[in-house]
Amino acid sequence: MTTTIAALGDRDPAYLTHREIDAAMALAPPGVEIRWLPTEGAVIDGFDGVWVLPGTPYRDDDAVTAAIRVAREQGVPILGTCGGFQYMAVEFARNVAGISGAGHEEVDPGAGEIVVGRLSCSLVGEERMVTARPGTRLASLCGLEPFVGFHYCNYGLLDGRLDRLVAAGLVLAATAEDAGVEAFELPGHPFYLATLFQPQVGSSARESLHPVLTALVEASR
Repeated sequence: MTTTIAALGDRDPAYLTHREIDAAMALAPPGVEIRWLPTEGAVIDGFDGVWVLPGTPYRDDDAVTAAIRVAREQGVPILGTCGGFQYMAVEFARNVAGISGAGHEEVDPGAGEIVVGRLSCSLVGEERMVTARPGTRLASLCGLEPFVGFHYCNYGLLDGRLDRLVAAGLVLAATAEDAGVEAFELPGHPFYLATLFQPQVGSSARESLHPVLTALVEASR
């Protein structure tokens, strides 16, 4: 039986990061299909896992947020990278941490409480050394030695909001200079991980899935 993972995002082959997503999809092991799912009206029923992709704002922000909530509440394995990281933070802030006015500065600058805001410096096309925190799922996948993470973003989780999300159950999984929070995860969930860095970049050259993507595949199986 085929395991299917929804690659939730609006494909644009003009983006290097999306071409690398295509390359990562081609590296899925036998019996696993990673398939683009456009955001407009998207639902994740019938998928074994979800990968919320870069490329914000999405064509249907509400559908993406709803899919993230379904995956979190129903225990569907979910990975968010870049934009996915950002939207997972906002969804958790609103629906778990009780920040009713939580918003994303890029799409809702007038929100009552900005959770995801502009980074101190642009990370578009930038690499940073990412350091995983001991005891986290990310550390078990990537080790404790700093590793290179590729970014294509201007927005991240604001430091002043992290404490409230952690108090509600999130775990800080990694940090990097200039980027602040690089990853967070949710203990007790089959697989709930969000990374600001984009693990698919390098797939075309590496010809193997990044450990984070391999872990999503295994959890979805």
